[in-house]
Amino acid sequence: MITDLPFESAYRHGFARVAACTVPVAVADPAANVEAVLASARACHDEGVAVAVFPELCLTGYAIDDLVMQDPLLDAVEAAVARLVAASVDLLPVLLVGAPLRHGNRLFNCAVVIHRGRILGVAPKAYLPTYREFYEQRWYARGDDQVGQHITIAGETVPFGPDLLFTAVDVPGLTLHAEVCEDVWVPVPPSSGAALAGATVLANLSGSPITIGRADDRTLLSQSQSMRCLAAYVYAAAGQGESTNDVSWDGQTMIYEGGQLLATTERFPDGPRHSVADVDLDRLRQDRLRQGTFDDNRRTVGPVFRTVSFELTPPAGDIGLRRALDRFPFVPDDPDRLAQDCYEAFNIQVSGLVQRLEAIGRPKPVLGVSGGLDSTHALLVIARAMDRMGRPRSDILAYTLPGFATSAKTKRNAIALAEAIGATIEEIDIRPAASEMLSRMGHPFAAGEPVHDVTFENVQAGLRTDYLFRLANMHGGIVVGTGDLSEIALGWSTYGVGDQMSHYSVNPGVPKTLIQHVIRWVIGSGELSPETVSVLQAVLDTEISPELVPAGQDGRMQSTEDRIGPYNLHDFTLYHVLRFGFRPSKIAFLAAHAWSDPDAGAWPPGYPEGERPSYDLVTVATWLEVFLTRFFGFAQFKRTAIPNGPKVSPAGSLSPRGDWRAPSDGNARAWLAELHAAVPQAFAHD
Repeated sequence: MITDLPFESAYRHGFARVAACTVPVAVADPAANVEAVLASARACHDEGVAVAVFPELCLTGYAIDDLVMQDPLLDAVEAAVARLVAASVDLLPVLLVGAPLRHGNRLFNCAVVIHRGRILGVAPKAYLPTYREFYEQRWYARGDDQVGQHITIAGETVPFGPDLLFTAVDVPGLTLHAEVCEDVWVPVPPSSGAALAGATVLANLSGSPITIGRADDRTLLSQSQSMRCLAAYVYAAAGQGESTNDVSWDGQTMIYEGGQLLATTERFPDGPRHSVADVDLDRLRQDRLRQGTFDDNRRTVGPVFRTVSFELTPPAGDIGLRRALDRFPFVPDDPDRLAQDCYEAFNIQVSGLVQRLEAIGRPKPVLGVSGGLDSTHALLVIARAMDRMGRPRSDILAYTLPGFATSAKTKRNAIALAEAIGATIEEIDIRPAASEMLSRMGHPFAAGEPVHDVTFENVQAGLRTDYLFRLANMHGGIVVGTGDLSEIALGWSTYGVGDQMSHYSVNPGVPKTLIQHVIRWVIGSGELSPETVSVLQAVLDTEISPELVPAGQDGRMQSTEDRIGPYNLHDFTLYHVLRFGFRPSKIAFLAAHAWSDPDAGAWPPGYPEGERPSYDLVTVATWLEVFLTRFFGFAQFKRTAIPNGPKVSPAGSLSPRGDWRAPSDGNARAWLAELHAAVPQAFAHD
């Protein structure tokens, strides 16, 4: 993090803007081509780009064949490089430009790395294709043996070789490596070693004439290399103006980060194009920190690299954020991807429950149904598990356990759903037992006073769970828990004899914001009766509530989100804390960008248009403080004793036996201090 930059700057929060550029070339005309490169470089400068990658041999054109051996052309290349160096003095981006250069007795196909009037180094292409339409060894020498060398160009003697890394001293985590086209097509690309040595942004300057299917091949290689290397991969291919003697060109550009496509441009463009994206250097660093096998691989095969340092001086102002942000990181915006995720989530839960039931003698599932999202979803999971096991759904023992605040609507939904599913449903009113307990305790509510404190709430929650456990004993069953990942994160459950406990839980890996979409997916499967679909839709339309406190004078029922904040924001924070360990200030920055404008960006399929909220930075920070206080503070002691249940999200789980291990007596002071310092306007009242 660059703390001397304002909060609004993307560079402050661990991002670096990169561009993959393709420009029209003039065949064998370096003087014209350098002006095209400069025009694109200036456009990148205006957009706050830190790294701009251009195609292979873009100063001459790739397809010039034997012309590349002519001294007048090679002299013109050096003049073009000198022109580019001089013109780059006032430009922000590090420029990676393709050029043929003489060195020793041979000619090399090179990536020239230039920044602010200085050639930082030159990386020769390591592997030369000489098959099918390619004939590079006729002209060029392989660069894989040039480790530790230097080259003199444009009056400068600079590092030369495939062993070069370029590190920005004032942008933590920004380390570049350049490879050229074919280098990524070999089994062990040079960029693999570079990533192990610390490179986070891997650039590929490519010529790559187009044939049917090759664009897909390039995409697969770039995506997989970015994922395997836990890096950004910036790919720029040659396009318009290249000779079409025997081949054609499409100018494909793309930027991947950790396997995720950040930006691309249309192919076969009619002019210059550049993909631009903000690469998350924090994410890459955190991934490498967590995945210890990455560094283990370095110990085994990692080559030695030279590092060239430079000072970027990133822009201090608000340049926006050039990457797609998911409002719901647990919920894909793409309909096909969401359907796939829902299919996998549901079947992970079902298969987990089936295995547990089979392993312990096929007991009857015992479930408390409230008419809320979590118990509704759990009932759907149990029903499918019964089907897979060839058992009647009447073996599901569902209980509605109304208390002092249970609404007629949710009770009606719970009973109707259980009946529609085919479960055995029974009602047990817990109010007499709760009243007796409160009276024995001397609680003011028993004397008629409207005291609805935590004791009042937990007496009800505890009795419900107590009944379920004893009913399981009596009927030879196991209690199936319904608490979801979001509630576990916030500690929003009654500890011990309460909804925190069960014999086995099916929802602990599913966040609140995803459960509603899995239910919609089940509805969309076409396997449910119209009556069941009607009840499920009613559940989806009901406000989330624990229903432990009676309605107020205005008739409004107790709202979970009024108490602890919107699950939209809490799940956003949970994802970035659990998956990446981001600083609170960065999470606030991301959430404000994602949620400030309800009309910007995509929403998940099925999200009601009239219910699309927005949150400003102060609101984001306010609820972020609540999350941090609960998550890093008192909620952990509940998590250390949660029952078994399957992990679902790749972001992680909160099982103390799995992804998340933390002391029960920890605190949130460091996280809160960082947030308060970054967004003081949200806490002026403190």
